[in-house]
This record gives sequence, structure tokens and C-alpha cells, in this order.
Amino acid sequence: MKQERRIVSGMRPTGALHLGNYHGALANWVRMQEEYDCFYFIADWHALTSDYEAPGMIETHVRGMILDWLSVGLSPEKSTLFIQSRIREHAELFLILSMITPVPWLERNPTYKDQIVQMQNKDLSTFGFLGYPVLQAADIIMYKAFGVPVGIDQVPHVEITREIARRFNFLYGEVFPEPQALLTETPKILGLDRRKMSKSYHNAIYLSDPPETIASAVAQMITDPQRARKLDPGDPAVCNVFSFHKI
Repeated sequence: MKQERRIVSGMRPTGALHLGNYHGALANWVRMQEEYDCFYFIADWHALTSDYEAPGMIETHVRGMILDWLSVGLSPEKSTLFIQSRIREHAELFLILSMITPVPWLERNPTYKDQIVQMQNKDLSTFGFLGYPVLQAADIIMYKAFGVPVGIDQVPHVEITREIARRFNFLYGEVFPEPQALLTETPKILGLDRRKMSKSYHNAIYLSDPPETIASAVAQMITDPQRARKLDPGDPAVCNVFSFHKI
């Protein structure tokens, strides 16, 4: 039986979704829609924080993302599915919250520092990129969600949201509940080259790939890089194909 408690989560439309996205988030979203009042959104404004120079692709990725969501079992009859930019109140609340959020809170965000290093091919020295946790806070608290499903590495995002909600309530009265981080297991999915599966590494198996593309990709995966000869015993622990069996 569904609980009345609401959860909120979103994804940036920056490209096709792959197996890592499915096991890291989508499979859990599908389970949660049977238990909670779920709001899942396509965060197209968030995509602009890093892809503002090529916004034309975002619309294409939005369509592909919703098709991927439906294909894995997210249902508009069980969850509220929507596009962030179609709900203009996200931007309005973001503006209000930006007036009260101290800049040092944003500068200490570990994800901000990590992405600056990882995405050196893009100019991220913008207010939009620095302030995306404020937009993220607006995304969550405007629906008065009790929780946000995240992996352990995303807990700082939810903590900033809690701090912003707390500051708003202190200044203007109790309006927004402080959301909880709902920790979810996010197994590390290895890509074709044994690094973490990622669009940026070009080593992913995508949910929309046809069977022949998947078969060709899997056939190229190395089972054990330490095995010198075919007859030598291999070690399944280091095999990226075997890692799929664990999940």
C-alpha cells in the first residue's frame, strides 16, 4: 500500500541513459513508485549549467530520456513525471532562495570542486554552475518532499537543501520541511574498458541500444587482463562481464 509521504528526484538530460543509470537510480525509482507519492522530473534547466553553449541537444535528450524511463517501468499512472522548465515556479523559488543563500555554502560543495576538475573542457565559471544547489533546493522543497533518494556521494547535496530550507524557515516562519536523504545502494557498474560506466568515457551500454549493438560491445570486453594464455584460469572478480551477474 502506498504511503502518503512524497519523494522527489530528477535527472539531467545530457545524453542517452545506460546500465549504470538504471542500476544506480532508475531501478530504485521503479520500486519506490509502488510505495510513495513520487515526483520524478527531467532537470533540463540543470543541464544548462554545463551545456549552455549547445542547448539544442537538450530537447533531443529530453525526449530520449522520457522514452527510457517508460521502457524500464516508470508509469505516469503511478508517479508524477514532468519537465522542470515547464513548471516556472522552480525558477521563481530559485530566485528567492538565491537571495538568502550564503556564497560560502556553495563554494564548499564537494561536487562543485570535483566537477570543476573533471570537466576542464568546459567553462564552468558561471553563477549558474556555482548556484545549481540552490536550484536543486527549490526543486525539492517546493513539493514539500520528505525524502530524496541518493547515493552516498550525493548526501552533501541534500544537506545544502536542508540548510537552505532551515534558513528560509528561520527568516520567514515554518514553510518548508527539511528533506531527508534516502540512501540507496548504487553498485559500481564497470564499462567496456573496466572503468566506471560513463557517457564521457564512451564505454557504456545504453538502454536504447539494439541487441546486435549490445552483442558486439560485450564480445569486445576483456574477461581477465592478467590471464596470459587462453587455458590459464581466470579471476571472475576482475571481469567486468562477471560484475553484471552480481546485480
